[in-house]
Amino acid sequence: MKRVIIVRHAKSVPFGYDNDFYRDLTERGEDDATKISAKLRSLGVTPDLVIASPATRTMHTASIFCQNLEYDPIKIRQINEFYEGVTTQGFIEILQDLPESVQTVLVFGHNPTVYYLVYNLVKYFNSDMPTCSTVALDFQVEKWQEVSARGAQVAFQITPKSV
Repeated sequence: MKRVIIVRHAKSVPFGYDNDFYRDLTERGEDDATKISAKLRSLGVTPDLVIASPATRTMHTASIFCQNLEYDPIKIRQINEFYEGVTTQGFIEILQDLPESVQTVLVFGHNPTVYYLVYNLVKYFNSDMPTCSTVALDFQVEKWQEVSARGAQVAFQITPKSV
């Protein structure tokens, strides 16, 4: 089984859209990221790889998760397309290129892209993706090359209101 955990960045400051890339998290965003990543730790989640948009708010969210999940934030793989809006097929191609030693990958991005990725990777997704929403998708495959659209099942979803 291969697991992809998709996380929308936590709550960010509501100003600075003229320089959107550098908007950072609010205090609430930091708290939400801490709570949700602690919940993941309690569920036994240990990422083999963390991938994120290079935007400030996304990297800040990913760093908080890494701290709680004992993953070195220096090893976060930044992908520009996650800020610009990767397509589902582009995302699948990124997954298919992962080393087979990776079992669980955490992916940090932005709406609407993260919503569309979850929606297109499972057969049925009728939920929302509020800030810091975290959705674990399980692919019942042995190799990343076998990952496909509509091929995953939602293992769980955690939102700030649920913790």
